[in-house]
Amino acid sequence: MPVVSGSSGSDVAAALAPLLGMQFVELESRRFPDGEGYVRVPSEAIEAVRSEPVVLVSNTYPDSGIVSTILLLEAIADVRKGDLANLKGEGEQYMDDVGRGVYLAVPYYGYSRQDKRFSSGEAISARVIAEILERGCDGIAILDLHEPAVLEGMDVPIEFVSAMPEIAELLQSEVDPDFVLSPDKGAIARASEVAGLIDCQFSYLEKTRIDAHTIEHTPKDLDVDGKVVAIVDDMISTGGTICRASDALRRQGATEVHAACTHGLFTGGAILRLASHVDGVHSTNSLPNPRAVVSAAPALARGLKRLME
Repeated sequence: MPVVSGSSGSDVAAALAPLLGMQFVELESRRFPDGEGYVRVPSEAIEAVRSEPVVLVSNTYPDSGIVSTILLLEAIADVRKGDLANLKGEGEQYMDDVGRGVYLAVPYYGYSRQDKRFSSGEAISARVIAEILERGCDGIAILDLHEPAVLEGMDVPIEFVSAMPEIAELLQSEVDPDFVLSPDKGAIARASEVAGLIDCQFSYLEKTRIDAHTIEHTPKDLDVDGKVVAIVDDMISTGGTICRASDALRRQGATEVHAACTHGLFTGGAILRLASHVDGVHSTNSLPNPRAVVSAAPALARGLKRLME
């Protein structure tokens, strides 16, 4: 069975393939001069794509990643249907339909922030993207989706997987925290899982989302005097929440503060901003970033095995 990818997710796909006992095949993915995307299943990969079920690893971030994922799913579907007709007349034009059997692995699911309609007239983007993607596959594995409930009742099975076990292992070996903190109630499940695996104390900060763009934080007293603290969240974007939380922890006596997340977006100079507030930043490679020290592949492998069983 092949694990395939375009340019997005190739590192994760290469690490995922041996975990599943599969072959990694990189598909052709590039951009036209005007920025539009181009994808192709190369002729040397056609037999592999048709021989057995296929796992496509692809992100839906940034916007171009959504288009690339849709085009890759369509190209793979055509190859499996045997529709190879082309103007150059290269190779066989039509082959037998080998049927469905395409699974999508999404290391970072873009547009997951809008999982509710905060104001009338908004699109629930997390749901919209999934409804488009499910048309081209037989199952989806998504790594640390912000709010899985938004994708309930989809037409294909979805496995929501977590990299928290791998993050806990990294933190225990590299940081050895005394205390794990969730920056808000939404991250409690993830952060408490890490705390349980490390066997250390846990708490959370109060955070209230006013709308899709505005968040209010309510500080609370924490018993962190003289302790090493790890702040754990699903994603870090601008780093503002982490920086404010770190400052509050240091005022309460924390000796070290580290930040860990699954998805390191690190937008708008976040890495430099974080460097002046925390002692270390640890992320998975769900997105390419300079703080990627944890592989996203093991978590996705767990979900894909369940889907394919």
